This record gives sequence, structure tokens and C-alpha cells, in this order.
Amino acid sequence: MPNFNLEKEFNSKGLVFGLDEAGRGPWCGPVVAACVCWPNFEIPSELEEQIDDSKKLSASKREQLFELIMQSNAIIGIGLSSSTEIDEKNILQATFLAMERAIDQAQKNYNITASALLIDGNRLPKNISIPAKAIIKGDHLSLSIASASIIAKVTRDKLMKEMAKSYPQYGWDKNAGYGTKEHISAIEKYGITSLHRRSYAPIKRYLEHKPILEKKS
Repeated sequence: MPNFNLEKEFNSKGLVFGLDEAGRGPWCGPVVAACVCWPNFEIPSELEEQIDDSKKLSASKREQLFELIMQSNAIIGIGLSSSTEIDEKNILQATFLAMERAIDQAQKNYNITASALLIDGNRLPKNISIPAKAIIKGDHLSLSIASASIIAKVTRDKLMKEMAKSYPQYGWDKNAGYGTKEHISAIEKYGITSLHRRSYAPIKRYLEHKPILEKKS
């Protein structure tokens, strides 16, 4: 289970933010990043025992923990990059931009300055001056990153459900924009929307009047 060992090793004092994202793989919608800091590494015991990598949790458990984290003493920031920004910058740079926005939001809303960042993955944004460390599978190890993974995932799922109200035929309330059979069928029948990522290979193939998915040889 995640703990605060990495936070304490990297910066035993000050405010250590954990960052994670949700939505790099889907064919449409934004990528969402979240940062979470537990001041003085203090977290309610019932949360500490339940928080884990969001991918390991059921949707209902993620939503429950999301509400508990949002109502807790945690410092939280959320940022996103649109499908247009993903097409313009590429998904990696758009993800970093969403992270920068999450950090900025947290610092402004709470009137604080982060001391250090722990970022899930193997690469770091270039435009951040705060000391940072990339942690592979950080959502398995760090309570701050795991908390951020829950906030990012639930936030994005809520956004996709809201977007699905305008485009119900694509099933985004269920598939979150991933390339499911339902989503592919809807694209073939109704075309793409302004929320689709035109730089992604399946959407590019559709725009080139080719099969959305290449057949395996």
C-alpha cells in the first residue's frame, strides 16, 4: 500500500505535492491532472488505509474516496488540457501543461508555495522550477500521488459524463472516451465531434477515409 516514505525522503519538511493524470489514452476529451499535498504528512487513518492507485479501485470506491479527500485537510489542485491542446502540443506536453495548471491552482487557492513535487511516471515537465522527482508507478508507492490519481480519474470521469449529455450516442458516460466497440460504431455512424483528438491514429485514419483500426495480419 502507498505510504509517505518517498515524501519524507525527498523533502522531510515543507509541502510535498504528489501529481498524477488521467486520460492520456482516450480518443476524445481532456487530459486531467491533479496534485495533492497532505500537510505535515497528516492524513485521517480511515483514508490512509483505503487510498491506493485509482486503477486498483472500483468506480464506487474511487468516488467515495474522492469525496473524502476533497473534504479533508489536503491541499488539492486540478488542471486540464483540452483535446485541441492535445492535438496542438501532443499528449505528453498537454499532460505537463495540465500538471502546471493544477500546481498553479493549488498554490493560488491555498496561498502557499510547494516545496517539492513527486510526479508519477518517468519524465518531468520542463517549465516547473519547483524541485521535482519522477516516480515510476508512483501511484503504487506514494500516498500523495495515489490521492492525486483518484482526484484526476474521478474528475475526468465526471467531465466525460457531462460531455456525454451533448453526445449521448458515443457512450462516453460508460467508456470515458476510450476506443470501445460502442465508440467505434458511433464514429462510423455519426462521425467525429469537436472533442475528438484528431492527432490520435484511429481518428486520423477515420479522417483519411480508412478503417479506424488497422487489421492485425
